[in-house]
Amino acid sequence: MLGISKGHACAMIRDCNAKLQQDGYLTVAGKVPKKFFGKKYFGFDEMIKEEDDAGI
Repeated sequence: MLGISKGHACAMIRDCNAKLQQDGYLTVAGKVPKKFFGKKYFGFDEMIKEEDDAGI
């Protein structure tokens, strides 16, 4: 999806989980909500909703 190494992708997910934990959310190692990831790294909310509605 991002064209990066697995190690860098894992670091990005760990960073997202750390931010979510700071904000008081419970996290699962290796998983991040699509909406949060899209907003943090791509700056959008709406596109995720459109993709979910289209069944992509």
